Amino acid sequence: MSKEKNLIKEALEYHSSKPEGKIEVIPTKPHSTQRDLSLAYSPGVAEPCIEINKKPTDSYKYTSKGNLVAVISNGTAVLGLGNIGAEASKPVMEGKGLLFKIFAGINVFDIEVNETDPNKFIEIVKSIAPTFGGINLEDIKAPEAFEIEKRLKAELDIPVMHDDQHGTAIISAAALLNALELSSKDISNVKIVVSGAGAAAISCTRLYKALGASPENILMCDSKGVIYKGRTDINEEKKEFAVETSDRTLEDAMKNSDVFIGLSKGNIVSPSMLMSMNANPIVFAMANPTPEIDYNLAIKTRKDVIMATGRSDYPNQVNNVLGFPYIFRGALDVRAKDINSEMQLAAVRALADLAKESVPEQVSLAYNVKNMKFGRDYIIPKPFDNRLITRVSMAVAKAAMETGVAQKQITDWKAYEEELLDRMEGADQKLMRLMQTRAKANPKKLLLNNAEEYNVLKAAQILAEEGIAKPILLGKRSKIEATKKEYNLEFDLPILDMDDIENKEKFEKYAQYLYNKRQRNGISSIYHANRLLKSRDYYGPLAVEMGDADALLTGFSKSYKSSLQPILEVIDKDKDSKKVASSMILITKKGPVFIADTSINVEPNSEDLVEITQLTAKLAKALAIKPRVALLSYENFSNCSPISKKVAKAVEILHETEPNLIVDGEMQPDFALDEELLNAFPFSKIGNKTANILIFPDLTSANLSYKLVKGLKYAQVIGPVLMGLSQPIHIMSMRSSVEEIISIATIAVLDAQIRK
Repeated sequence: MSKEKNLIKEALEYHSSKPEGKIEVIPTKPHSTQRDLSLAYSPGVAEPCIEINKKPTDSYKYTSKGNLVAVISNGTAVLGLGNIGAEASKPVMEGKGLLFKIFAGINVFDIEVNETDPNKFIEIVKSIAPTFGGINLEDIKAPEAFEIEKRLKAELDIPVMHDDQHGTAIISAAALLNALELSSKDISNVKIVVSGAGAAAISCTRLYKALGASPENILMCDSKGVIYKGRTDINEEKKEFAVETSDRTLEDAMKNSDVFIGLSKGNIVSPSMLMSMNANPIVFAMANPTPEIDYNLAIKTRKDVIMATGRSDYPNQVNNVLGFPYIFRGALDVRAKDINSEMQLAAVRALADLAKESVPEQVSLAYNVKNMKFGRDYIIPKPFDNRLITRVSMAVAKAAMETGVAQKQITDWKAYEEELLDRMEGADQKLMRLMQTRAKANPKKLLLNNAEEYNVLKAAQILAEEGIAKPILLGKRSKIEATKKEYNLEFDLPILDMDDIENKEKFEKYAQYLYNKRQRNGISSIYHANRLLKSRDYYGPLAVEMGDADALLTGFSKSYKSSLQPILEVIDKDKDSKKVASSMILITKKGPVFIADTSINVEPNSEDLVEITQLTAKLAKALAIKPRVALLSYENFSNCSPISKKVAKAVEILHETEPNLIVDGEMQPDFALDEELLNAFPFSKIGNKTANILIFPDLTSANLSYKLVKGLKYAQVIGPVLMGLSQPIHIMSMRSSVEEIISIATIAVLDAQIRK
C-alpha cells in the first residue's frame, strides 16, 4: 500500500473508531446522587436562571459561557477542498475544537451552518451568540468572509475572529520579524511579494503594514498576475493593494525582492525566480500540502534562503495553532468585547520574542532535534512549547485591557500565570512546577558530575537559565568544551577540573580530610587517600562535605551501587538517621506517590522498615506533602506469612512511636491506592483517602514496581532520592534524560535549602 493510501486508511479509521469523532461533552459537577441532579436541574437550576435574569453578566459566573467558544463554518472554503458544504466540514470543525481544548483548555461547540447567504449567516450566528464567550469563524470563502467577520465584530459584544484570515497573519508576521532580524533587513525598506489575494493573503498583508511595511513596496498577485492600478477585474478588497508598477507577472514581481509570501498554490515558484531575489531572501511558501516551491529545492538552490512552509515535516512551520488557542484564551480571561489589531500585534510580538529564548528540552525531544535555538531553521516557536499559553495569552489580555475592550481586569499577573499553567497541567506537572518555584527562590551551588555528557550539560544550561540552581560542572575541561562545541551549546558555567593547577591546594586539603576520617576504616595512608581522590566519585562528595558546593548530582554513567559506595565512605549519616535509604517519586495524574526503598536496603527487617518509613515521611513533609503511608504486602491485614508478619510488626512499632503519622498495613497496593477498596477496612488508620507513600517489604518488589510504571509511562519518575545522609547528595539513574536530571537536581536544591 502506498504511503498516501495508508494515510487515507489510517485517517478514516482514526475518525470512525468508537466513540466516533474527536470531541465529547463531559460533566463538570457531581451527578451521582438524587441531590446532585436536583441541583444540576429542577428545581435547583432555577436559582442561577433568576440571578442571570437580574444581571445578564452573571452568566459568566453560573455557566460555562466564559470558557466556551463556537467554531462556526458554512463549509464554503474547507482546507484545500473548497466548497464542500456544512456537513462535510464537520470533521475539520471538530478538529479545531480538539486543538482549542488540548492547547488552551477552552471548551468548544462546533456549529456547521447550512447557509451561504452572508446576511442570513450573520443573523443565525447573532441569534446563537448568547451561548458563547467567543466565536471562531472558520473555512468561509472570500470575499464574503470579510463582510461576515466585520459585521459580527461590530454587532456582538464578545470576541470574534476569522482564524483563516488572522491566524496565518499573526504567525507569519512573528516569523517575518525574526527572519528580517536574522537577515539584517528593515521591514520599512524591504520589497514584499504576496502570491495569493484571498482572505489569508489580504489579512497577512494588512498586518505587515501595521508592523511597518511600506505599501508601495508590496506587490500582491492573484491568479491573473500582479494587482496594479488600472486593473478593472479586481474587487474592493484587492483594490487596497493596487500599486503603480510595470510588473505584470509573479516572475516579474519577484525580481530584486526581499520577501516572498505564498498563500496560493503549489509549485508556482521556480529556482530561477528564487535566484532573482536579493541576498538572504525570505521565502514563506505556505500553500498546503504542496508549497509554492519545495523546501528541499529552495535550500538547494540558495544557501542563504530563510524558508518557512505550512508543513510540519520542514523547519519553521507557520501553524495557526500557535495563535488562535492562546489569543482566545487571553480574550476570554478578561471578557474582551473584541479581538482588535492591538491584541493581534501583541500576539505577534510575544511569539517573535519567545522564539529567541532557550528551547525547553522536551520540545527538542518532541521534534528529535538536539539544541534547537533561534536561527534560520527556528524563527517561530513549536506547537508543543508549553510556554505559549503564558506568553501569548498574557500579552493578549494586557493589550485588551490597555485598549479598553476588557470587561474584567487582571491585577495579579503572577497569579494569572499560575492559573494558565494549571489549565494545562494536571497534578502530575503542578508539583514539579511548585518545587522549581521554591528552588528558584534560593538557588544553590549544584555540582554536576559527568559534565562531559550532553544530557548533563544541557540540563546544566537549563538549570542555570531558569534560575533553579547554580551549576558547577565536574569533569575534564577539554572534553566539556568539546561537547559544547559539538552540540553548539552556548553558555558559560564554572568548570571544576581536578587536573587544573589552581585546584592542587584544594586537592591536598580534601585528601588530608579523607585520610583523617577513614584512617581506621580502610585508608591506611595519605597516598591511598590521594589515589582514591583522583576519582571524581570521591572528589564530588568531598567538595560538598568541605563546603565548596551546596549539593551534588552524580551517577550518570555508572550503576547505582558503584556510585553509592564512595558517597557512603565520605558522607556520614544524618544525626537523626540510623539508615540510608532511597525513594522514587512518581508524579501521577492523581498527585505524587513515594515508593521506598528502591535502591539500597535489599531485605529490610521490621526495624528497617520503620526507619525507611520515617525517612520517606520526612521527605514528603519537606516537599509540603502530608504523608499517608501504606506498608505493603501481598495480603491485606492477614498477619499470616513471614513477609506480612514483618510488615505488621513495623506498623505496630510506628503506631507506638509515630502516633501523629497516618500509617497502616500490611495491605496490597491496589487497595492502598483506591478509595472504594479502602472502604472494606473501616478500622484502618488510613481511612478511605488513598495513600501517597508506599513502603515495600523488600528492594526487589519496590524496584520492579517503579520500573514497570516508568516503562509503561504511567507517571513521571523522579529519583532515586537519597535519604538519611548528612549532606544533599543524590544519584542520577544511568543515562538519565535531560528532564530527569532537572527533576532530581530540583530535589537536590530543595534538600540543600532545607539543610541550610
